[in-house]
Amino acid sequence: MIYLDSAATTLRKPPAVAQAVAEAMEHCASLGRSGHSAARRASEVAYACREAAASLFGAQSEQVVFTFNATHGLNIAIRSLVSPGDRVVISGFEHNAVLRPLHALGADIVVAGRRLFDRADTLAAFDAAITPGTRAVVVTHVSNVFGYVLPIEEIAARCRERGVALIVDAAQSAGILPVSLSEWGADFIAMPGHKGLYGPQGTGLLLCAAPPKPLLFGGTGSLSELPDMPAFLPDVAEAGTHNVPGIAGLLAGISYLRRRTVAAVAAHETALLSRLCRALEPIAGLKVYRGVHQSGVVSVNLAGMDCEALAEAMAQQDVAVRAGLHCAPLAHASAGTLQTGTVRLSLCDFTTDAEVDAAAALLGKIGAPVKF
Repeated sequence: MIYLDSAATTLRKPPAVAQAVAEAMEHCASLGRSGHSAARRASEVAYACREAAASLFGAQSEQVVFTFNATHGLNIAIRSLVSPGDRVVISGFEHNAVLRPLHALGADIVVAGRRLFDRADTLAAFDAAITPGTRAVVVTHVSNVFGYVLPIEEIAARCRERGVALIVDAAQSAGILPVSLSEWGADFIAMPGHKGLYGPQGTGLLLCAAPPKPLLFGGTGSLSELPDMPAFLPDVAEAGTHNVPGIAGLLAGISYLRRRTVAAVAAHETALLSRLCRALEPIAGLKVYRGVHQSGVVSVNLAGMDCEALAEAMAQQDVAVRAGLHCAPLAHASAGTLQTGTVRLSLCDFTTDAEVDAAAALLGKIGAPVKF
């Protein structure tokens, strides 16, 4: 299979990830629950993962909370800061993991910046929208549909200057672009474990500048005599049994990234994206959504062919892509593709030149008989 759906999950991972999961299944019990060797080993794995993540993302180890995915982390963050009626500024490229929790809370949602790949417009729109009375800014670092890299450093600076809370959705940037809790001054940064960090599905991280409000309540292995959740990090946000095998796999994925370096991954994906887009642009009738500030994600549409049909035609040739609205209707509305959706091709550190060449050749072959 030619796998070009890493924006959904990285199917290809370092071999050490699966090995770590299997070893944890056999040798690790639940962390923080007992003093025997299997429990201690689980605690050591979890601590090592927190330390590795903290080093990679400009945080302290206790500020690293384990979650099920980025959506879980965003719900914790949003519900910690936002109350019904609060004014919250978001970008025009947010995932439903941001939009739906805010809608459910009854927040006053202000959308800032709708022009694709236009960082000046995005920043100007945020500059105007972050007014007195704004409770929080919730913004994606990279669009999951188009790979548009938003000016997160500048947006973070505006939030710091104006004393506005900041939540960053790093679902498409963690492990691919620099992400830093301390440098950005963010209140929370949410990320999945199963995308750019090369961990298993069902894992994620929430970086917390301060303790959040609990989303789940239950056992933590600490302060068990109290009816309330412990008020300190990370326990306040980690009720119940941890996914220790997943955490072990996530540690292996992060360890791979630290050896490989985020800069090297970014350079590889940037080169692949340029190669792919050069091959796609001559295809008649193929619209390629390309910009200067773009990560390893690109969307396309083929004139005269439904995006789902195009993705299915590629799947029949064992090329894996994703079609539709990608859980991000706001991004599609901003780009003018809400009615059509797009076909998304997304890369990772294990994608090769030959694979992007073959995918482009297949798109050219599929598009050849299309009549206009």
